This record gives sequence, C-alpha cells and structure tokens, in this order.
Amino acid sequence: MEKSTEALPLRLENTLAQSRSPYVRAHMNNPVAWQTWNPSSLALAKQHNRLLFVSIGYAACHWCHVMEKESFMSPEVAVILNESFIPIKVDREERPDLDDIYMNYVQATTGSGGWPMNVFLTPDLQPVFGGTYWPGPNSSTPAAIKHESIGFLDILRKMSMIWQTQEEKCRTSAQEITRQLKQFAEEGVHSHRMGEKSDSDSPDGLEIDLLEEAYEHFQRKYDPINGGFSLAPKFPTPVNLSFLLRLGQWPKAVASVIGKDVVVDAASMAISTLRQMARGGIRDQIGFGFSRYSVTADWTLPHWEKMLYDQAQLLDVYLDAFILTADPEMLGAVLDIVTYLTSPPIAAPRGGFYCAEDADSLPTDKDTEKREGAYYVWTNKEFRSVLGDGREADICARFYGVLPNGNVEPEHDPHDELIGRNTLSVRMTPGTLSKETGIPEDEISSILKEGRRKLREYRDQHRPRPSLDDKIIVAWNGMAIGALARASVVLQTIDAEKAQACRQSAEKAVSFIRQELFDEETHKLWRIYREGRGDTPGFADDHAFLINGLIKLYEATFDDSYLQLADLLQRKFANKSPFLNCDPREIFRLITSPFTESQITNFLAPTGAFYTTPHTPPPSSSMSTSTSAEPQTSDLLLRLIPGMDNAEPSPNGISAQNLLLLSSLLSNTEYASHAAHCVQAFEAETEHYPFCYVTLLTAGIMSGIGVKGVVVCGDSASEGNEEDGAVEEDMVLGKARAGLGVGRTVARVGRSGNGVEAGTWLKQKNDILSGLKIREGKGLRVLVCEAGVCREGVEHL
Repeated sequence: MEKSTEALPLRLENTLAQSRSPYVRAHMNNPVAWQTWNPSSLALAKQHNRLLFVSIGYAACHWCHVMEKESFMSPEVAVILNESFIPIKVDREERPDLDDIYMNYVQATTGSGGWPMNVFLTPDLQPVFGGTYWPGPNSSTPAAIKHESIGFLDILRKMSMIWQTQEEKCRTSAQEITRQLKQFAEEGVHSHRMGEKSDSDSPDGLEIDLLEEAYEHFQRKYDPINGGFSLAPKFPTPVNLSFLLRLGQWPKAVASVIGKDVVVDAASMAISTLRQMARGGIRDQIGFGFSRYSVTADWTLPHWEKMLYDQAQLLDVYLDAFILTADPEMLGAVLDIVTYLTSPPIAAPRGGFYCAEDADSLPTDKDTEKREGAYYVWTNKEFRSVLGDGREADICARFYGVLPNGNVEPEHDPHDELIGRNTLSVRMTPGTLSKETGIPEDEISSILKEGRRKLREYRDQHRPRPSLDDKIIVAWNGMAIGALARASVVLQTIDAEKAQACRQSAEKAVSFIRQELFDEETHKLWRIYREGRGDTPGFADDHAFLINGLIKLYEATFDDSYLQLADLLQRKFANKSPFLNCDPREIFRLITSPFTESQITNFLAPTGAFYTTPHTPPPSSSMSTSTSAEPQTSDLLLRLIPGMDNAEPSPNGISAQNLLLLSSLLSNTEYASHAAHCVQAFEAETEHYPFCYVTLLTAGIMSGIGVKGVVVCGDSASEGNEEDGAVEEDMVLGKARAGLGVGRTVARVGRSGNGVEAGTWLKQKNDILSGLKIREGKGLRVLVCEAGVCREGVEHL
C-alpha cells in the first residue's frame, strides 16, 4: 500500500526564479528554499501542517539586504526554515494588501513596524508572531543594537518547538488575534459600522475647526531648530507639509475661522522644513532627487534609497512652496526633482517611471560587496582629488561640510561602512561664505556650480549606480503624472523647455499605462508592469492616484481624453444613475457583480468608503511566470479600508477628493454624494485624530463648502489675431489657476490660441456646459460655477 502524499517527507526547492519581481528574484540563490505566495505554496502548509514564515520587503530596502546577508544566506538558518516551515518571499510593492494586513498585526503587537517585515502564520494564514529586522548568526551589527533584539536563530528554534508542542494553543491564540484584526477592519470605520443606518443620507462635510486642531498638533510636534515634526529618524511626510501650506488657500469663509496667525505660522513651519530638507543630506546635493528619510534629526544623514512616490509628492509640495513664496531655493528643488523624474534611470524609455533606486551599491567596479550610501559619500581625499587642493576645493568642502576624518558619527554607522566618509549637505549659504572669505557672492556661486558639475561627472564615470527596481507601478506613476502636470504649468513662464519635458513625460506615462495596463473593453486596470504586464489587478490606490493624476493632467492640457479616462476608471454606469442618493449599502449590493470594472463598482464597501482590494480577489502569485489556469481563490485573511495618511496619502482621502473634483468638472451630483459618504465613513476618526487624516479632512471641508468650478470658454482669438489671443488666454488662465487651487477646478471649452478645439466631450458630459453657446471670434468668457449655478466674470474667481 502506497503512503499518502501527506506522509511523504517534504523537500522544498527555491522557486523564486518564477517571479519577475527584482526584490523576490534577488533571493533566488539563497540556501533558503523560498516559495512565492501562491495557492500551491499555501496548500503545502496545510498539507504538511507547517507554519508559514512570510518575509515581506522591497528592492531598495537597506535592512532587507542586511537580513538577507546575515540570515537568509546562512546554511544554519536555511536548514531550520526548510525543514520546519514553509518560507515565502513577498514584494510589498506587488502585494500591498498582504503587507498592510500583517503590518497592522506587527505594529499592534510590537508597537513599531518597518521592513523587512517577518511573520509566522498558521496554515490558515492567521498570525502567530512577527517583527521586523532580527539579527542573524552572521550579524555584524554592534552588540548594543543586537541586545535590543533576540536573534533570528533563537526565534526560529522557539517557533518550531512551540508549534510542535503547543499547536492547539498557537491556533487558539492566532484565531483570537485574527478575530480582533477582523473586528478592527470591519468596525474600525467607527462612523459607519456595517449594517447600521447612517445618521444622515446627505452628509454635510466636516467642521472647519478641525483644520485648526490638526494645525495645533503639528505645532506641538514641530522642531523649530531643524524643521520637521519628530526627532530622529525624520521622514518628509509631504502630505502633512502640503496640508500646512494650503491652510491659507481656502475660501474666505474657511480662512476667517482658522485665523491669519494660524495660516502664517502653518506655512512658516512647512517652508522652514522644506528648506532644511533641501539643504540636507536627504537631498542628493550633486545629483537629483531625495532619499527616503533621514537617520538624524538635522536631515544630514539619510537612508539613501530613492522612491518614486517620494519624488512625486515632494515635487508637488515644493511647487506649493514656490507658488506661495517665489523663493529661488524652492524653485531649485522643483527643477532638481523634475530633472530626476524626466531622465534615466527613473524615466522608462517607453513611458512611465520606474519605482526605486537602491540604498546600497558597490563602491567601485572592482568591489564585490555592496555598501549603504557608497554611491553618495566621499572621503576628504577623493573629494579634493576631483576638485583640486586649491581655493575651489576649500570653498566646496566648507559649503558641503566635508571634514578630513569624515562627518558621520559612529553611533549612526552600525556596520562601519561610513568610517572616514562624508555625506554632503549645505552647511552655509553662498552669502555667508562670501562674508567669511571676502570673495564676491557671485564668484562663490560660480565655484559651487562648477564644483557640483565636476563631482557629479566623476561620480557618474567612476562609481557603479545603485540597482534599479524597474517595476512600473500604476499608483506611484499616477502621483508622478499629477506632479509633473502641475510643474508643466508653473514652469511655463520660467523654463519653457523644462515645462515641455514635464508635460511630455506625464502624457507619455499615461499613454504607456493605457496601452499596457488598461483594458479598453472592460476598463480593467492592472497594477504592475515589468517585462510584461503582471497578474495583479489594480488596487484602490492605483485607481485613486491615477485618477488624481489624470485630473491634474487634464487641467494642464485641457485634453478631454484624460478626463474621460479618469471618468472611466471612477465608474462605469450612466450619468443618470439609479444609485443617486441611495444609501451606500444599497449601492454596494447593486453593483458588486463580476462584469463591472471601475473604482466605485469594484472597491466600494458598505460603509461608503473603498476597500484596498477589489471584490474579485487578486491572484495569489502576482508576477509569476507560471501559465497555470487554476481558478483563483482569495488568499486574504481580511479586507482593509484605508483611511489614515502615511508615507503616501490615504487612498480613500484622495478618492473622495477625486469624486468632488469630477463632480465639479462633469456637473455630476452622484460623484459628490459618493464623496460625502466616503468622508462620513471616517468621520469619528477624523474628528478625534484630524492630524492623522488630513487628506480626508481636506475632502470633508471641500464636501461641506463645495468645489468652485472655473470654466474658460470661447475662442481665444479671431482669425489673423492669434498672437493677441494667445496672450489673452494665458492671462485669463493665469488668473483662473492662481494660488494652489484648493477646492477649485479649471476647465476649458472652445478654440484655444493654437487652434485646438477643447471641451467637445466635456460639453456632452456636463449638463451646464452642454447648452453653452460659444461666441465665435468674440473672445474669452470666464464662468465660475458653484452648486449648479454659474456667474460670469473674472471678479468671481
């Protein structure tokens, strides 16, 4: 009689070569027999009654590399993982849904989170134990840091023993933890619990006073010396900086409640923080772009990974700061980020933007071991060898804080990789250097400019560039599209060539996404492209950030096709919908059918907010090269409804804002109703912790006071008078776009100065504009529309 399959010994082999993810593939030569997250791997855990060990990270993550080197390359670790567990590697950027679920668990049980994130799961995917980085047997981490964390080998042995001797207790504990996680996911949206009737079928938005409450929190947390809102480590959190800058941009009815002093102080905190960041080591001082965060409170020592979503958000917020201040330093940061986004290696040749550059790299072509920051740091000797030993090198060294023995403190160098090396940050202004040296300031600036050029040229020629994670992620591309679209407008009168590069890069990205990651027939959106389209469908953030980027690109170009695509992604049913004014739970029941593909139809929760994941579950192996046709089942422990802002804005907050903007542009009250219910779903959380929900708070205020829709209509010039018409159009649009555009949309209908007819599709969708008569050759009109009523005249802007 043959033995059952369950009785046969399990011999795992590393299967990561099946993945297209750079992060996952980087572990395919580990002695650990890694599996990808797929139905077969999950089934092994049940079949052989093993705990799953799930390790989640991303390609640019420094501590992910450290743990791989210390633990996952260790034969001792590999033996335990291969014989006692089912080890699985996951790219968090492919499967943010899995990352969010288990990060919630790790943060709830340990008080902190980060990557790599490691969790032990029962065969039913319920968490038993988890954490982040654990020192391995090959750890080079100093003893002081090691002692703060139990070793990984000890954890593996302990978990293996507990599962063998106390399995029932483990399962019971995991079931209780899972029950609590599900309760939080289902009832965490306290304002609108499942199955309960809303107090209002027509929500009125949020109280304006909450804006001041959020400001007061940031004021208490503010670092007046270094900027920012924490001690070390320090993260940029662009969403909060944008909120502070925009407090003074609300209509008078809102601004009068907040008060002038609050507005001035809020902007001052944000601009001071942005200035410190622009001068800090977190900015690539001789190249372009910003690193993820600073290890030190003064922004001088970064973790050097460069993430696309940081560049996009920082471009947006530096644009805000420049618009408000006209400060050349803010403009300099804008131009640097624009250059980074529109150039290799981040700009993909066919369109779109790759997602990250690594923190670690080889110091030289002859080295075989990567080091953190190797591409960016300088010894004093190397620095001066490039610039010479004369006056120019001395000036640049003082400007960038270069010291003979390096400027990195030992406590910030746990692996002794930065001994004798300098991070570059701006330590004094050219004006200060001029006063101290007696050299004219314009000459100082010229020396610094030439020094930067020489250092960058040397670095490009002699140092291997950090590894590129060349996935194209729709959500992050949506952010970049929107930021570059705004930049194209702001830079038009400053640097027309840069403005054109911004516009072309944004449009090229949309074209690539539409061609490779969007199904024109079903309107289905996919999340990732790398060596072909991945299998993961778009998540809520992919829809939210892409729709937002498309709206901004429409307002920059007035090309109806971008607005049309935003409308397709937002919903699929007709304008005169039977869902209008329905309770969101009734809408949920009506639209959760398999043939609909849009954010509203595929993500809407009974609360009126949006789930992270679509109603159709994502495939278990998101970028596998397998052609298996086996039916997909959900591999999720639960579904989350994200409301809080983090490193990225809340998908629900952005979605609510999108709905309000589309409602204004398309005169679609259904969208406004959806937005109001989305905001209401998080009303209690926002009222208690407005500083954690500033994106939703902004949407709530917009919902309450309404969105002002500005429509520039008519022909900009008669035949033979095109030049004057173009000047008039620029002037009118400049007034319409003035400020930061909080709670305002701008549309164009009619023939522009370049002869292009704008707004043909928009007029068909917008009931107010459909009856608008264009007075050919009679110049431009400005309509300001609010609550379905339009008034004519620039004075109403």
